[in-house]
Order: sequence, then structure tokens, then C-alpha cells
Amino acid sequence: MSEPTLKRRIGPGLLTAYGVGVMVGAGIYVLVGAVAAQAGVHAPLAFLLAGLVAAPTALSYAEFSTRLPRAAGEALYVAEGLNIRALSLLVGLAIVVAGTISAAAVLRGGAGYLQLVIEVPPVWAIVGIGAALIAVAVVGVLESLALAAVFTLIEVAGLGLVVWAGMQAPPSPDLTTTWPDLSLMPGIAAGAALAFFAFIGFEDIVNMAEEVRDPARTLPRAILWSLAITALLYGGVTYVAVRSVPLEALSVSERPLALVWQAGQGGEARFLSAIAVVAALNGVLVQVVMAARVLFGLGDRHPAMAMFHRAHPRTGTPVLATLLVGACVIAAALMLPVAVLAGVTSSVLLAVFGLVNLALILLKRRDPAAPFRVPMAVPVLGLLLSVAAFAATLLP
Repeated sequence: MSEPTLKRRIGPGLLTAYGVGVMVGAGIYVLVGAVAAQAGVHAPLAFLLAGLVAAPTALSYAEFSTRLPRAAGEALYVAEGLNIRALSLLVGLAIVVAGTISAAAVLRGGAGYLQLVIEVPPVWAIVGIGAALIAVAVVGVLESLALAAVFTLIEVAGLGLVVWAGMQAPPSPDLTTTWPDLSLMPGIAAGAALAFFAFIGFEDIVNMAEEVRDPARTLPRAILWSLAITALLYGGVTYVAVRSVPLEALSVSERPLALVWQAGQGGEARFLSAIAVVAALNGVLVQVVMAARVLFGLGDRHPAMAMFHRAHPRTGTPVLATLLVGACVIAAALMLPVAVLAGVTSSVLLAVFGLVNLALILLKRRDPAAPFRVPMAVPVLGLLLSVAAFAATLLP
């Protein structure tokens, strides 16, 4: 029987690239249009608000990651902080569901971009890409994250090209919309709730804790660096999107950044579409890796999940958990559109983020000491923002 142990093979560079990759791959290539449909030309503001909602919670995760550096981190955080063991399984499964749906959204969006590169039926594109990435995830974590790092470099370069192309395009007539206009706030808030999906990923970093060297130092730095890098990228990309593409076209496209390229440079945007496919590959791969680790961690603490607490003796990967998550990703990508998948993921994770912030508040009151500490105001603000953003996702 294989031993249930993971191997510590990940350093700070790969872990930061993992965080950037999962966030950038989690939606910016496919989500700009959906956010613009809600917030109009103020889509950049919606992304900024989403980043502000994510920041305090990211800091809370950074402290928790040094207190309890284990796989299935959120489940353990909530169990320890709230002292309710039964809630641990529910939170862990929620993270698995969120990661699975997130990967499905990105896989579906990537398949859409692939149509601009080669003619292939969408179903076969989704199944083929998904199966290949599942195979990589099974082979090994170092191999998976090294490939993810290469994907990250390619997709960040692609976003840089988008910003450059968008600045070459003539300004869209929609930019004449005046600001401030309080009547637009509901749409901006709804757009921010959807844009929050594009910041998903910093929480995935903590679930790699059992495969990271020196987790007390590496985990907080990777979380904060990846969030900062991603926020800067999103600000530039969203601005050029609403600057260069009319809202009527941008808001209905599942390939919004291809429209930006076409507005600035013309042509069919095949080169950019190929980069967007790489971004999708990255987003799917890192989410599958993360969700499998959560199942692995849950198997160590809950007898009903014990079958997943097994790692292959040679590769050191949780094979059964990886195969199950991958199959669910492909199935969800085949059935649901991107906006629906993103909305469900945001709602689930915002609820978990609220619980994690509450857990840290209670744990800091009982035991203030930690290798990395944030002020009490941070989890309090994170709790309030997460609850407010969760409520926004429930609005019609």
C-alpha cells in the first residue's frame, strides 16, 4: 500500500508563480466581458474593489499559514479557530467544489479561445485539454508547478501585449460616460462580486503547505507577492479593455482580450488566443493540484474521506483525489457557461473567507503568538468585506 506522504519540493519562486498563475489563469482572459456587462466602463473600478475585498483575507491566510501549515488549510483553520470540528469537513468540501468549478470555468473559456487557433469541436477541446492536464498533475507536484511557472510567464507576457495593443487603439465612445454616478453603484458592486473570481488563488497557496520547504517563511511571502502582482496586471488589462472595445461587444464576449488585440492591431488575434489557451491550461492545472491536496488533507482527519489520504510511492501525488477532481472539472465545463461557474465559485469562497476571518479573530484572542502576525483589525475588516461581498452575490 502506498504511504500517505507528500514530498517537500517547492521553493518560494515556484510557489509565487503558482499563486500568480492560478489567479491570472482564473479568469482575466475570459471574465472581463462579464464584468463589463455589469459595471460598464467602470469595470476597472469593479476589479479594484474586488482586490480590496481580497486583501485583508489574504493577510489572514498569511498568518494562518504559519500557525497551521497543513494541506486542507481552510478546513483546519475553521476547526481550530471556531472549535467546531464538524464544520471542518464542510469547509474542506466547499473548497474542493470551488476549485473544481473555478477550473471548469477556465477550461470552458480556454476552449473558446482555442476555436480561434484551430478548428476543433468544443467538446473535444474540453475533454482533450482536461485529460492532458490531469495526467501532468498525477506525474508529480514539482513537474506540475514547473510547467505552471512556464505557463505563468507566457500568460503574463500575453497580458503585457494586450495592454500595449489596447493603448494603440482609438478610444471607445463609451468612455464619455461621466463619473461619479451613484446610479451605477449597484452594477459596479455586482461587477466587483463577479470580478472577485479573478482574484481566487491566494487561498490555494496554503494547501501546498506540506510540499513547501520552510513553510513559515515561504507561504506568507508567496501569498502577498502573488496578490500584488496580479492586482497590477488586472488594473492595466481592464482599463485598456474598456478603453478600446465598445461595451456592446465586450459585454457579450467569452474572448474579450482577443477583441482588445483586434481593436489595436487588427487581424484574427490567433497569437493572443494561443496565449489565452496557455493561461487556461495553467488555471486548470493549478486548481486541480490544489483541490486534490484538500481531499488528501481531509482524508487525514475524517474517516469517511480516508480513501483520499494516499500518495503514490514514486510520484508523491494523491492520484485518486486528482483523478476524481479532474473528472468533475471536465463534466462541469461541458455543462455550464463561464459566468454561472464564476458566480457560484465566488459565492462559495466568500462564505469560506468569512469563516476563516472569524476563526482567526477568535484564535488571536486565545493565542496571539504566531510566526507571522497581522493586526486584529485585518481579520475584522476581512470578515466584514467578505460578508458584504457574499451578500452582493445573492442580489438579483
